[in-house]
Amino acid sequence: MQLDDHEKELLMMLIVGAAIGLGKLLVGEERISARIVLGRMIVGAALSASAGAILIMFHDLPPTALIGVASALGILGQSVLEGVVQKFLERLPGNEGT
Repeated sequence: MQLDDHEKELLMMLIVGAAIGLGKLLVGEERISARIVLGRMIVGAALSASAGAILIMFHDLPPTALIGVASALGILGQSVLEGVVQKFLERLPGNEGT
């Protein structure tokens, strides 16, 4: 099976994100279980793969830069990204009091 360039980049971002999720788990204080390992790897991979959305704004972004963005998203993690999105949504017109 041959992968085209886009599929190779997506696979690389998934692998990087899963590795980051596993690394964050290993340096953390919580008890490690198979469920937590699998969950962190899935979340890390999904966050990293979502970096592909940056190609909408920057069509000619080199693969190395895309992997860097994917790594940053994987490192930030779900809770930080949720906080950023919540703050952004609070600043939108009409949401000042919520």
